[in-house]
Amino acid sequence: MTEQLDLEDWLRSQCAEYGFGLGGSYRIRGDHSWPLIARDETDLSQQLEAGGHILPLPKEPAALANVLEVGIVGFLVDRVEALDGAEAARGTERGYPDMEISGEIFGGGTHAVDIKVARRAVDKNGNALNRTQSPITLYTGNTYFKHPTMQFPGTLRPFNEYGSHLDVLGIYTLDEEAPGRVSDLDLIVQQPWKIASKNRSSSTREYIGAVKDIDALRDGKGMFETPEQFYTFWRNFKFKTAPVVVTMMAKKIAGES
Repeated sequence: MTEQLDLEDWLRSQCAEYGFGLGGSYRIRGDHSWPLIARDETDLSQQLEAGGHILPLPKEPAALANVLEVGIVGFLVDRVEALDGAEAARGTERGYPDMEISGEIFGGGTHAVDIKVARRAVDKNGNALNRTQSPITLYTGNTYFKHPTMQFPGTLRPFNEYGSHLDVLGIYTLDEEAPGRVSDLDLIVQQPWKIASKNRSSSTREYIGAVKDIDALRDGKGMFETPEQFYTFWRNFKFKTAPVVVTMMAKKIAGES
């Protein structure tokens, strides 16, 4: 009989072992003598930086978030593939979710795992605060979330076909001096409804936002008491209708006529 694991607990245990591990972008051309011999990884990093091989990662939040997301997804895919009876599939760029996890070891079915990255807010003196700089986006509200039985471009299957939805939140402090940019990375695993707010994460886009308090994110203390409250509130929210929805509905009606 296959051992059964709780996916949410398993993700937490794996994320506790994750290390960012990027010290910048590597440039092939450098200025130093060869061969380059290092005593350890710290010495290697220092020599590469002194030799002009290392360029800083971008500070722009979305660009740095993409770097983090790629690393976290790759780490989790490797961990899933090391298990018997489990499979992982990567999602599409800018689609939902970032990865799917399935297999009998997790109770069967397919589960959506999305990676969210946010910068920790700091005060005017640069001291880290207990909140994210901007609210994390949990879902795009007017497409796959609003119409959970339809498969949208960029998604691997309709929203309702997932056995569960889980978010891995990566919260970091920006280090402007370090080429890797990321310090104090904290990975949190939560069910999205548990950390949701009643506000959009953008004033111009149809995004469902999370609460900003980091302790509340860690403890799963959002603004809803139950998943039913969350889904009822946001599925009835007056989002703008997405053009892709109009197109898909028109094709569906044409196919039925």
